[in-house]
Formats: sequence, structure tokens, C-alpha cells
Amino acid sequence: MNHGLLIDNEYCTGCHSCEVACKNEHDLPLGQWGIKVLELGPWKLMDGKHWEYRYVPVPTSYCDLCADRTARGERPSCVHHCLADALAYGTLEELAVKMREKGKMASLFVP
Repeated sequence: MNHGLLIDNEYCTGCHSCEVACKNEHDLPLGQWGIKVLELGPWKLMDGKHWEYRYVPVPTSYCDLCADRTARGERPSCVHHCLADALAYGTLEELAVKMREKGKMASLFVP
């Protein structure tokens, strides 16, 4: 597969819209997710003034990047419904460029 999902960990607000959209798209049962938003932190940084706290969307083994939707030219459901625009779908080449711009605040998922 030459497409993937770029996750911008700087802008995810933890709203869980991606989780809900995925569960509805794939009709997943209670307690199962195609993407799951995890919380990282909070903890105080060594400077003693600032805190680290973020939300990290993590695709699971159920994620197929919404193969039916993408075959029709649509974006995956999680990307379409992300309120913070923190998820992007595209070719690996496109996403690699975006990832270089984000640095350590991004992750790439390729099923």
C-alpha cells in the first residue's frame, strides 16, 4: 500500500471524534476500536515551569484506512471527522514531506 495516515500529535485535542467515526464506519462492538485516543501525561518538565500533556490517536489492527471509502476517492472516516485537522491521509511521499515539517510531533501509520 502506498497510502498512510499522518497523526499530528501537537494539535489533537482528545475529542475522540476519530474513535466515534471509526466505530460507526466499521460497526465495531463496544470495547473495540479502529483508532484509540490515548492520554500522555501530565508531568512536570525538568525546567520546573512547564508541563507535558498530549493526546495521541493510535490506529489499531482493525484500521484498514477505510478501504471502501478510499476506493471511492473519499478520505478515511477518522480524517473526515477530525475536528482539529490533526489527521491527514495521503501518499507516503506527501505524508513524508508533512512529517519532516512537524518533526517529533507527528507519527505515520501504514497498515
